[in-house]
Amino acid sequence: MNFYDRHVLPYLIDIACGLPMVQRQRRQLVPQAQGRVLEVGMGTGRNLPFYDRSRITRLVGVDPALQMHRLAQKRSREAGLAVELMGLSAEQLPTADASFDTVVCTYTLCSIPDAVQALREMRRVLVPGGKLLFCEHGRAPDESVRRWQDRLQPLWGPLAGGCHLGSDIPGLLDAAGFAATKKSAYLSGPRPMSFHYWGEAQAA
Repeated sequence: MNFYDRHVLPYLIDIACGLPMVQRQRRQLVPQAQGRVLEVGMGTGRNLPFYDRSRITRLVGVDPALQMHRLAQKRSREAGLAVELMGLSAEQLPTADASFDTVVCTYTLCSIPDAVQALREMRRVLVPGGKLLFCEHGRAPDESVRRWQDRLQPLWGPLAGGCHLGSDIPGLLDAAGFAATKKSAYLSGPRPMSFHYWGEAQAA
């Protein structure tokens, strides 16, 4: 891992993930989590202040970027919420089938190498009737914006930790066997980076 990825990227991602419109998305989604909760792509712990502690019995956070765990641990202490952190990617979760009531996944699918496999793992570890709560930026509906997403990707990806601007979020959910109730819209910001999908999904 080079100097940029170890020392610069975590703080740039933390700043981007703390922008006001992103925080508003977290605020409306994360409090719905309940019971045994798995957060995929915990990163620097930006979701932690928004969990309703009275509804959570266990919180496990998964993220391969170990350099981000220190900030996540700091935010867990500030939130008064115990978190079990695992330093791994989500394509192979070391947890039993049907072991979580809720999976939370925000601003994560864009940078997982095999997002469909990761989503299949999320579906596997959810109890019957359990929910995946998601919020992701992704492929825009407008052709002119999609062209810009494609043009920017070769530069954007390495600078943003492997993030893909044009991820087909509905397609990924479908391919992994989820049925989603979702909303989508442009949020404030540059249009190639600001088209969002959010909602909840259950095993189809």
